[in-house]
Amino acid sequence: MFETTYFANTIQDWLIGVAVGVTVFFLMKAMRRVVVRRLGRFAEGTKTEIDDLVVEVLKKTRFFFFSVLALYVGSQVLILSPSGVRLLNVTLVLGALLQAAIWGNVVISFLLSRTVKQRVDTDAAGASTLTALGVVAKLVLWSILLLLALDNLGVNITGLVAGLGIGGIAVALALQSILGDLFASLSIALDKPFAIGDFIVVDQMLGTVEHIGLKTTRIRSLSGEQIIFSNGDLLNSRIKNFKRMYERRVVFGIGVTYQTPHEKLSAIAAMLKEIVEAQPDARFDRAHFKEYADSSLNYEVVYYVKSPDYNKYMDIQQAINLAIYRRFQEEGIEFAYPTRTLYLQKTSDVQLESNKHMN
Repeated sequence: MFETTYFANTIQDWLIGVAVGVTVFFLMKAMRRVVVRRLGRFAEGTKTEIDDLVVEVLKKTRFFFFSVLALYVGSQVLILSPSGVRLLNVTLVLGALLQAAIWGNVVISFLLSRTVKQRVDTDAAGASTLTALGVVAKLVLWSILLLLALDNLGVNITGLVAGLGIGGIAVALALQSILGDLFASLSIALDKPFAIGDFIVVDQMLGTVEHIGLKTTRIRSLSGEQIIFSNGDLLNSRIKNFKRMYERRVVFGIGVTYQTPHEKLSAIAAMLKEIVEAQPDARFDRAHFKEYADSSLNYEVVYYVKSPDYNKYMDIQQAINLAIYRRFQEEGIEFAYPTRTLYLQKTSDVQLESNKHMN
């Protein structure tokens, strides 16, 4: 009975093949269960996330993949026709490609979720952009594996790839502006020239960044309205990011009258230095008698505010201005303002008669 032959193999050979396949199938499932359980316990006690990724990948190893592998191993004890071998190889490759696609999805989702979790509190817009990028990555992965599967099935994918390329070019040309903004959004998410909450100046427009989307970025201006930029136009502009400023350089000038005595002119620079250095959040740079102006003797002062906060800068400048006013009042130094002096000269009667004869 066991010597009866079916498809070039005896019943005994078929039973051995089935036994080998079933044994391999249950062995692989048992091994996966043991490895997942032990590696999962180990991963809970470590800080690295690589072992967590391995556990997730093993958990996503599907039933059909074990079945295809078991079928392939069991078939090795059998004599198969060329068509049977071809069918078995195609089945194995398709099963492996499908399983690879599932594993790739797991890896992309795992890395994406970890990155989004790290950024969601500090850069919500960047996290949203990365989520969209993950969808694109999965689409590319499945497209590549689909082409490989069609190639294994004997489909000529050269013409298909060429057609997709031409179609892709046509779509890209039709959606050039949208795709440009999309890639600009990815550039903003990866390069981070600014983030939500940053105060930026773009050309003559300024405000706080409220939203960074796939196509547009929105900022709230100081006067209250929302300004919307396309991402492509935004990256082509010159952007000043005041949130990234570590300290603020301040230059201001004052003028005193020409009637100020020399000894007080010489002391003014030291007075200004003393006043600026008295401010705890200011770093003095220089103070000089700069120039002779039409109505004043001008001094220039430069200092740094150790904070990018504009309100802090204004508080310090106000304190400096008040201190200068008080100190100059104490020293009897007068501030200059636009003035004009007119000199009048009285002419004598003799000179007037002389001028008449000359005329």
